Amino acid sequence: MNGVVIIDKPADKTSHDVVSEVKKILGAKKAGHTGTLDPMATGVLPVCLNEATKLAGFLSGEDKEYLATMRLGVKTDTMDIKGKIIATSDKIVSEEEIRLLMSQMTGRKKQVPPAYSAVKHQGKPLYKWARKGIFPETPSREIEIFDISIENIAYNYVTFRVTCSKGTYIRTLCSEIGEQLGCGACLSDLRRVRSGFFSEEMAVSLTNDLKGNHSYASKKEELIKSILPMERLMPSWKVIEVEENFADKLRNGLQPSVAVMKAHVLPFLDQGDMIKFINNEGKLIALAEITVASDKISQLDDKFPVAKIIRVFNNINN
Repeated sequence: MNGVVIIDKPADKTSHDVVSEVKKILGAKKAGHTGTLDPMATGVLPVCLNEATKLAGFLSGEDKEYLATMRLGVKTDTMDIKGKIIATSDKIVSEEEIRLLMSQMTGRKKQVPPAYSAVKHQGKPLYKWARKGIFPETPSREIEIFDISIENIAYNYVTFRVTCSKGTYIRTLCSEIGEQLGCGACLSDLRRVRSGFFSEEMAVSLTNDLKGNHSYASKKEELIKSILPMERLMPSWKVIEVEENFADKLRNGLQPSVAVMKAHVLPFLDQGDMIKFINNEGKLIALAEITVASDKISQLDDKFPVAKIIRVFNNINN
């Protein structure tokens, strides 16, 4: 049972709670998510199972898409509607002002993670420090807003869709917009509709109308049917198919050289490209980083290392 199941996270559950529930239902030895969603948020939460937990770091780096609603005129200590109100404003902001400002929010920028977040300081999440009244100075991070579009404006509420890089806090974005509009703002609703390759159409709910053992068995069956095998992940990565003998060597630590790579059909590869090695059955064997462009391979010594193996996968038939 190696792969990723996409869960439609319900509101008021932590990402950790969801992972624990999935792990219990499926009886998985290992499970982990690819990026935390706040408890109030809903939507796409990819959960990696067993060998696929080795892929979490690659999957978490993909861009994200959210549908968010912001409440104008209210500031809270957590930057969302669940927090303690620290300021309010009666200032009326025109629709034209809102649209103009939000059209200017795209691009790269520095963003400081919220005090109430899972970002760690000295090994503890910031929210644990904040609950004690301690607010460590946190360095800003570079994030990028690729696209932002307004879906609806109804008095005091603005619903918008945003595509952004890993590590972007929509709460902080709402707070920044509120500051620039001069009325303050906080996040009132958030749904992640896409995380890289994973969309909400792929997501499975953990709720079930049935009761007791029938409910549990039914949900387990549904989750198993929804597991995406590892070879389907990172679909943009190029693939090299290898025979089982070579696959075994990769599992035992082989770093592919010019000589062994020449024996396989290679796609065009640039230095730094990430690739997937699969076996004859289409199962994922390893991930590697290419050290030299494929059109240069013939000019190199047979012992030159062409690919650097960065992940190897076992138990691929389970």
